[in-house]
Amino acid sequence: MIFPRLQGPARTATFLAAMVVTLAFTTIVVIPPFYDWFCRVTGFGGTTSVADAGSDVVLDQTVKVRFDASLEQGMPWTFKPVERSMEIRIGETGLAFYEAHNPTDRVVAGTASYNVFPNAAGGYFTKIDCFCFQEQVLQPGETVQMPVSFYVDPAMVDDIEGQFVREIVLSYTFHETPLPDEQAALETPAVPNAGAVN
Repeated sequence: MIFPRLQGPARTATFLAAMVVTLAFTTIVVIPPFYDWFCRVTGFGGTTSVADAGSDVVLDQTVKVRFDASLEQGMPWTFKPVERSMEIRIGETGLAFYEAHNPTDRVVAGTASYNVFPNAAGGYFTKIDCFCFQEQVLQPGETVQMPVSFYVDPAMVDDIEGQFVREIVLSYTFHETPLPDEQAALETPAVPNAGAVN
């Protein structure tokens, strides 16, 4: 026998340590991917769905979509929706724009996180194309308008909670991220050759 059989307090301590390690592994490795998948499938926590094309069904019933924008602390851009809200038929493809401006004298990269409220609408708010799917890089003084195309899945009207949704808020928050490698290389000043002879 390689390891002696543990008895008394040593056995209890080993058991508790094994439980802590198992719990930590589950929390860090297993739960986040499952939770992300669960949120995308169900819309729990305001997570939206993604589609390649619009809905085949458009209802006469409408829903108001409001657009919200914020910045993570320290993000130097200005960021706002071009249009604050729109009334759209359920199943109809909508197109909205957000505007970002880099007022600094340096290149700034950013990535947007998003949320939909109420949570009951999350799984039915479906994005076809969105600036949040990729990193955005703005040059000094640059202003861009970024589109998001979407529809509200008609299945929402058959949902026990979704059927009561009359207004949806689509919210984005921009976070500053490290510059892409190729852009960072352009921004890094050249170091003079110390061994050069004048």
